[in-house]
Amino acid sequence: MTEKLQLTKSDRKKVWWRSTFLQGSWNFERMQNLGWAYTLIPAIKKLYTKKEDQIAALERHLEFFNTHPYVAAPVMGVTLALEEERANGVEIDDAAIQGVKIGMMGPLAGIGDPVFWFTVRPILGSLGASLALTGNILGPLLF
Repeated sequence: MTEKLQLTKSDRKKVWWRSTFLQGSWNFERMQNLGWAYTLIPAIKKLYTKKEDQIAALERHLEFFNTHPYVAAPVMGVTLALEEERANGVEIDDAAIQGVKIGMMGPLAGIGDPVFWFTVRPILGSLGASLALTGNILGPLLF
């Protein structure tokens, strides 16, 4: 029996660090797909040793992806778990992985966008403006 492949905490931290660049190569055709694939590269390299398998995994994640970047972590975690299981021989097809991503990205975008763009940002903006009006240097920095 072969040893079970498993992502370490260090591997997950590498993926997390790369997730800060999720929108770094945003495009109008597939939105965040390049950033998403870039984020998963450390995990894909760890899970798949054959070059062909790595290429197939990256191509699988170059499909359309778009969600609020601050709430992409749950989608990332589930995707990593599915990739981990697939690398260990569980029969998970491309459509299942893509279906889970699509099923999660929409509702999370529906939560992330209103919370961060329509709640947190206006509150911080008004707080920053009131500080700036009093001459406090933190005003522009806070906004």
